[in-house]
Amino acid sequence: MKPAPFDYHRPEDLQSALSLLGTHTDASIIAGGQSLVPMMNYRLAQPEHLIDINRLSELDYIREDGDQITIGALARHDAIHASELIAEHMPLISHAYEWIAHKAVRNRGTLCGNLCHADPASEMPAIIQVLEATLILARNGSSREVPAKEFFVGTYDTVCEEDEMLVELRIPKPTAGTGWGFEEVSMRKGDFAWAAVVCLLRVENGRLDDVRVAVSGAAEIALRLPDLEVALAGQAPSSDIFENAATKAVDALAPVGSATVSADYKRDLVRALLPRVLSAATARAS
Repeated sequence: MKPAPFDYHRPEDLQSALSLLGTHTDASIIAGGQSLVPMMNYRLAQPEHLIDINRLSELDYIREDGDQITIGALARHDAIHASELIAEHMPLISHAYEWIAHKAVRNRGTLCGNLCHADPASEMPAIIQVLEATLILARNGSSREVPAKEFFVGTYDTVCEEDEMLVELRIPKPTAGTGWGFEEVSMRKGDFAWAAVVCLLRVENGRLDDVRVAVSGAAEIALRLPDLEVALAGQAPSSDIFENAATKAVDALAPVGSATVSADYKRDLVRALLPRVLSAATARAS
């Protein structure tokens, strides 16, 4: 298949890109194109205008800004994976990239593009939720901040409006002593997750604190598990506590099955992965 006809635009700066978005009602942003181009080739996406932002070097950065790390819209997956700043302050991201996509995809694809694609089986939407990131959406003349937990509203659907562009991701540095865990099951390493579970937590005076847990692949969007987080807060960590909490959390899930993996199997995967992730995060916090 080949894409439907479209007009191609290649702006030289961010303001020009935002002006194009504000002018054309059926436009898509392209950076790496690792998800958009295949969808266009199969005509699952048929934008009338394609806005190529690869000349917007002002958006290609990974920076330390006080108590947070900021990542621009053109920062490639591989650059983030290799970043010493990310490895120092957010080893969860560095570790997870060992499971995310393949080298050729990471070399061109961008994190912000991945988030806007909003595939429910993608790992990063869950990761930025437990990191409590903020997404900066810009349009011609204004911008707004959206918490990660509010950004994803459905499969391939976000709160980003047609005339808006995700220009920056802001991630607060986890406090000292924060532990993390990440586990995934997929058909092959680098494929989208059948189920992925991610966790951040702290241990204060032998009790769990600031527990954050999210899953990908087990619902129509990547999502936090607030009931599980509340149930674990203040508990003394133990394998029994983790197993019981996992069982209750999974009972509340409504996984979406596919041609390759059933909803029941996804539920079982989450039930198995949750205690492992919680145990790993506790060990790192300790």
